[in-house]
Amino acid sequence: MSEPLSLGLDTFGDVTTGADGKLLPHDHVLRNLVEEGVLADQVGIDFLGVGEHHRDDFAVSAPEIVMAAIAARTRRLRLGTAVTVLSSDDPIRLFERFSTLNAIADGRAEVILGRGSFTESFPLFGFDLKDYEVLFEEKLDLFLRLVREEEVTWSGKTRTPLRNQRVFPRLGSGGLQVSIGVGGSPESVVRAVHFDVPMMLAIIGGDPRRFLPYVDLYKRACAQLGKPVRPLGVHSPGHVAQTDAEAQEQLWPHYRAMHDRIGGERGWPPTTKENFLNEVRHGSLYVGAPETVARKIANTVRTLGLGRFDMKYSNGPLPQGQMMESIRLYGEQVMPLVRDMLGRAAA
Repeated sequence: MSEPLSLGLDTFGDVTTGADGKLLPHDHVLRNLVEEGVLADQVGIDFLGVGEHHRDDFAVSAPEIVMAAIAARTRRLRLGTAVTVLSSDDPIRLFERFSTLNAIADGRAEVILGRGSFTESFPLFGFDLKDYEVLFEEKLDLFLRLVREEEVTWSGKTRTPLRNQRVFPRLGSGGLQVSIGVGGSPESVVRAVHFDVPMMLAIIGGDPRRFLPYVDLYKRACAQLGKPVRPLGVHSPGHVAQTDAEAQEQLWPHYRAMHDRIGGERGWPPTTKENFLNEVRHGSLYVGAPETVARKIANTVRTLGLGRFDMKYSNGPLPQGQMMESIRLYGEQVMPLVRDMLGRAAA
């Protein structure tokens, strides 16, 4: 049996439709998300990642609070962000929130840090986008020092210096797991190596094999900088139902709504059913019956040499009932199939 494999799920708290076909209010979506976390724990999911956004199509802007609610009702599920937008956050307050969450969750918390694919948090919290790079670099450095050191002395361009500063509550003996989310830039890959943190690749479209050069760069950078090779992970969207046809038909209208809304903001053309099915068959949409999804995940894990795979199960206004069934099938059928196909134990 080779190294363990972690299989998790992610959500952005997408605003979903109710029984009447209308969008649910944010408070309802948040309560539903807690129930989704409870189910994930019951069916053996390894990890649940909750994304941070500050826009009306995603209900979660304070993921740590949602995760604390889930932690209080679960026993084994690891809980983390997907991702925390570090550039527009305060590293000290972030450390305090996660140290508190980690205590409540008895060491099950994880933070995945990133710059995010949306930029609405910058003007909202008073940051200038021209400082995009320096904000992330300096805040990442400070946050990791807080996690790794009892007393922190630090100076930079983005805040006042710290000298022999202690921050509370302190982490327990197990520390805090920290990863970096990478969208596909070589600079981000090298940054993960420089700071010696595991890397999560966000692959939301196209053949996963196109990320092989980033995996190779990561390993070469580790060798050149004298850093250990950490387990690599991938985040990709998907949906599981009883049959391939059912999964595709359930997801398609909601995938289209989400794609065309975000795409309209970014100048993309509207998607088509043909494009959707091509992504399902050859790209990075893990959609289908349990065996279909399991084979696709196993292939990606094998191809990229992964130690972790997290599937984003929320997809635009996809109704909660269908998401709950997807969670159940993922935990009860997809995960065992993947591990059998790869000969990999649970993480």
